[in-house]
Amino acid sequence: MDLNLYEYKAETAFSHKDLLSIHDLTQDEVYQILSLGLKLKAQSKAGIPHPLLKGKTLGMIFQKSSTRTRVSFEVGIYQLGGYGLFLSSNDLQLGRGETIADTARVLSRYLDGIMIRTFKQKDVEDLAHYSSIPVINGLTDLLHPCQVLSDLLTVYEKKQRFSGLKLAFIGDGNNMAHSLMFGCAKVDMDIALACPEGYMPDDDIVKAAKTDAQLSGSHITITTDPAEAIEGADVVYTDVWASMGQEAETQERKKAMQNYQVNESLWQLAKPDAIFMHCLPAHRGEEVTDAIIDGPMSAIFDEAENRLHAQKAIMALLMA
Repeated sequence: MDLNLYEYKAETAFSHKDLLSIHDLTQDEVYQILSLGLKLKAQSKAGIPHPLLKGKTLGMIFQKSSTRTRVSFEVGIYQLGGYGLFLSSNDLQLGRGETIADTARVLSRYLDGIMIRTFKQKDVEDLAHYSSIPVINGLTDLLHPCQVLSDLLTVYEKKQRFSGLKLAFIGDGNNMAHSLMFGCAKVDMDIALACPEGYMPDDDIVKAAKTDAQLSGSHITITTDPAEAIEGADVVYTDVWASMGQEAETQERKKAMQNYQVNESLWQLAKPDAIFMHCLPAHRGEEVTDAIIDGPMSAIFDEAENRLHAQKAIMALLMA
């Protein structure tokens, strides 16, 4: 699939008010985001201004700290001609008991869009329900859609296609695993997940992703065997074993996932031209070795950069 074929759709209005989950999008809408992301990236590299959101303001609510999410959204809205307003938990009355509904209604009077990075998916959904402006899910414990749309952009840049590719995810069946299943299913890319017993992805997410996969023709495989998952993979992906908020489980999780490290031995089972991806931050020496994350197969910094370009496309399509 040539994403340039979707460029014309990127010039039209987006059919969704919010971006809460990739599951909510059609395949065409995913391609629409990726196509515009590629176009905006090319313009950035060429020094061509693209003030698609001139005069618009994005409120950025952070109940979880971040490096990539904050910087990419803040720089992204600036490059689109708008302004990003950082709002931590300490800055909002949410931290003192104001309801999400009241906060949503008030912020809708001031802002043109909201990005929220928080814990509960329901909080994001409630914020979107009561807001009259677009809401973007910057991360929850359940899903990480902006990251995966950026990942798909990176895969396309490296492989120039989706159909016929296989992505292997090794490790905890967390929010990244969930959104990767949705993302791969939308673009007809196979995905195999290897997760330890007790750390499998959410059953409802798996069911929904498999429904998407049936429509696109992709396949979802879930196993406890990392070797089975990575066999013949074009893309190998992993994430930290203990995410933010799970620090108390670190030792228990290390023990459960000690055989799920992406290392040189496991890598031999992937295709010779496979790429390595990680949403970062990485715990080097745990879920991945230095030889892999710093090796020629690693695409992690291209992937991190593409947060900026994919999210600019998301903001432009939702807020323009």
